[in-house]
Amino acid sequence: MNLTRTTATARRVLAQLRHDPRTIALLLVVPCLLLTLLRFMYDGQPQAFDRVGAALLGIFPLLVMFLVTSVAMLRERTSGTLERLLTMPLGKLDLLLGYALAFGVVALVQAALASALTLGLLGLDVAGPTWLLFAVALGDGLLGMALGLLVSAFAATEFQAVQFLPAVILPQLLLCGLFVPRESMASVLRWLSDVLPLSYAVDAMSRLTATGGTGGPLLRDLAVIAGSALLALALGAATLRRRTA
Repeated sequence: MNLTRTTATARRVLAQLRHDPRTIALLLVVPCLLLTLLRFMYDGQPQAFDRVGAALLGIFPLLVMFLVTSVAMLRERTSGTLERLLTMPLGKLDLLLGYALAFGVVALVQAALASALTLGLLGLDVAGPTWLLFAVALGDGLLGMALGLLVSAFAATEFQAVQFLPAVILPQLLLCGLFVPRESMASVLRWLSDVLPLSYAVDAMSRLTATGGTGGPLLRDLAVIAGSALLALALGAATLRRRTA
């Protein structure tokens, strides 16, 4: 890994995003709008919003980051940009880490906006430290980014990249414990949920809102989220191809 090449890639990606207001709106505004819609859905039921809202504070950014990064990286290949870049002294890991750094900055802003809105105007009640809620939301956004970069290597068109959203994210959404407690699931589904990173994201949010616990279980959840993001980036570097087949 070369730090200069990585930061140069990050600056290029951020410059592209700066000239794409629709993508910026999708990344920063849409999660806030969805959380606001959720708050009005549970108008008069603050306890229900406290239970669901914190989990979705992490899930919505993950969904959006997954979608945008998978399409953005695929566009690099289909346009020939990736092939030209890799003829230069730029390694695959440099490229992916540059993307991760750029979208990590976006995820930081995204998590800050969504957390401030949810804890402020929308009135989410959190038993634990608010900065930890922000940290989990940021980790979820970074996880979505890493998974998006990974699956882009297996898509031939932008439509196929979008198709990975229900294939990769929807099973995690169903098994993460948001709709049905994981303890109540069949044994096979419970075991499967134990290896899915989104389950730990929802668990972390639930601990912060319900009990305010900041001990070992919460640190384990954060470690799993971070480790899953790093693993996805490593696999993405190993499977990255120069062009679409």
